[in-house]
Amino acid sequence: MDTNITSKKIDMKKTDTVILQERDVEKTVGKLLRTGVFTACIVVLIGGILLLSQYGTCAMPDYRVFKGEGSEFITFDGIIVGLFTFKAMAIIQFGVLLLIITPILRIAFSLFAFAVEKDRLYVVITMIVLGIILFSTFSGLKI
Repeated sequence: MDTNITSKKIDMKKTDTVILQERDVEKTVGKLLRTGVFTACIVVLIGGILLLSQYGTCAMPDYRVFKGEGSEFITFDGIIVGLFTFKAMAIIQFGVLLLIITPILRIAFSLFAFAVEKDRLYVVITMIVLGIILFSTFSGLKI
């Protein structure tokens, strides 16, 4: 009977360890998402403040005619160059990119966590999801 109690204590420790690790992964994923969204918001806010400080006193644009973004703000190179030259629209676009990258990083982190747990089914499913998201994201970009 004493061996049975010891066996149950060991099983409970294993279960507690697994649950603790799952909680750690969930907390890390939650922290990753919060940090990514918060960082993206701060970057967009800085870009918006810079945009208003540069162009806030200009005349109102004519919104009856659609005018898209310049070509420098729809490519990675253009956004990065604009970011380092402190162009407000490039900073805002970079914030949007950070917001798009955040859930992709979450999926990549989940893939890593499933691989560490050696859960092959979820590794395969997560790889498929990550592949679909990366393909749909990068197939429409003008790099």
